[in-house]
Amino acid sequence: MKRITLLSLVTLLSATVQAAPETYTIDGNHTLPQFSYSHFGYSTQLSRFDKTSGKIIIDRKAKSGSVEVTIDTTSVNTGSTLFNEHIQGEDFLDTAKYPTATFISNKLKFKGDTLVAVDGTLTLKGISKPVMLKVTSFQCMLHPILKKDACGANATTVVKRTEFNMGKYAPNVGDEVTITLPVEATKD
Repeated sequence: MKRITLLSLVTLLSATVQAAPETYTIDGNHTLPQFSYSHFGYSTQLSRFDKTSGKIIIDRKAKSGSVEVTIDTTSVNTGSTLFNEHIQGEDFLDTAKYPTATFISNKLKFKGDTLVAVDGTLTLKGISKPVMLKVTSFQCMLHPILKKDACGANATTVVKRTEFNMGKYAPNVGDEVTITLPVEATKD
């Protein structure tokens, strides 16, 4: 009888160890999504969003999890007040109607123990499209200042702005937009 009880306890503890999803809250001070595109072939323009929030749930043993990122599109920062207003207008982000953009995923891809991609849905200007974020770096460790567990990553994807009803001036102003998501999140 004791052997069965001990075996049951070991089995229960093993199941608990295997199912170890951890929830992290995105740090808006260190998660500043960027986008870049060709401007008439003269230069690559770089801009960012200053307000981002969300949650990341990851189970590194099961190699699964989810990602929810919400970007306040009214926080677009091009470096120019005039251009910020232009980008927020109806021809582009239309922030009066669509003040947020979201990325939602339930599919994390690993190569061994390394997170390499996140498949999900990007919703921008009310239009949802599947995208894959290629993860170029990923690390979880004790945050040296906060003294709590944290994870960080850099991820990138390329989308066509015409697919999100933002095609004004295309193709002269590049249709392809590279989105870069540097993200940091602390464990709840």
